[in-house]
Amino acid sequence: MKIADYQIFKRSCKLMGNRFELSVVAENEAWANERIDTGVEEIKRIERLLTTFSDESETNQVNRNAGIKPVAVSRETLELIKRSLMISRVTQGAFDISYGSIDKRLWNFDQQMTALPDKETAQKMVRLINYRNILVNEADCSVFLAEKGMRIGFGGIGKGYAAERAKLVMKQEGVTSGVVNASGDLTAWGLQPNGKKWTIGIANPDASHQIFSYLNVSEMAVATSGNYEKFIMIDGKKYSHTINPRTGLPVRGIKSVTIITTNAEIADAMATPVTIMGVHAGLDMINQMKDIEAILIDDHDRLYTSRNINIT
Repeated sequence: MKIADYQIFKRSCKLMGNRFELSVVAENEAWANERIDTGVEEIKRIERLLTTFSDESETNQVNRNAGIKPVAVSRETLELIKRSLMISRVTQGAFDISYGSIDKRLWNFDQQMTALPDKETAQKMVRLINYRNILVNEADCSVFLAEKGMRIGFGGIGKGYAAERAKLVMKQEGVTSGVVNASGDLTAWGLQPNGKKWTIGIANPDASHQIFSYLNVSEMAVATSGNYEKFIMIDGKKYSHTINPRTGLPVRGIKSVTIITTNAEIADAMATPVTIMGVHAGLDMINQMKDIEAILIDDHDRLYTSRNINIT
């Protein structure tokens, strides 16, 4: 079979509140669409498991019983929580799935928001954010949030996890090359029909429809977190939707962080803490880790990269 007979078949859909695009390299459109169906179904399954918008989800059952009792969850959810806690330890709490404890009234990032909350109010709101109070019991596969009012949410890791899972189920069905892109958190494997690696564009944080840099990747995952997607302007200053879990106030200083690694879940999870830690602490952490790189753009449009990055 000549490589020229292969094409890229794509589908976009709204899942987990985000735009997912699944791409498959194949010679037959019907075959490709069946494989994409499998990927989409897997993402929907994970959405049902993790969403905070359904009373039935395991996430909400855990949240409802905060400070009351442990809740039995599936092994899959338990393992995801354990990996989240590991990332919390590595990032010294800059990544924390109990960020869900922040009251939505504090941060709603809509146009009605005209002033930052005062420091004291913000500080009160974040006192429930503490990954150390997420207690996991291996023996009975349960999770307990130690304080009443605590809430967990998978907004910082769920998209990447879903992208990895969709890739896995499509590979199991014979897809040797493809991309799953979850609104900028993506995982790519195999090669394009022309035999070349996949080309990933990194958005310009000042004009998100423009590309400021390209990366050629295969068997890699890329995630970008930027203040150009969700932000508010107060007194002429831009505040990103990324909240520092220690202060309850939005992070400033970095416009965009792109993480490149082997797994979309880790890429997704690491983009936010690097933003919170800032350029130097963030890069210092990345440089101490294996198989992970970062590209940062600060508020003054200066570009920083981790040690092994080669930008085109």
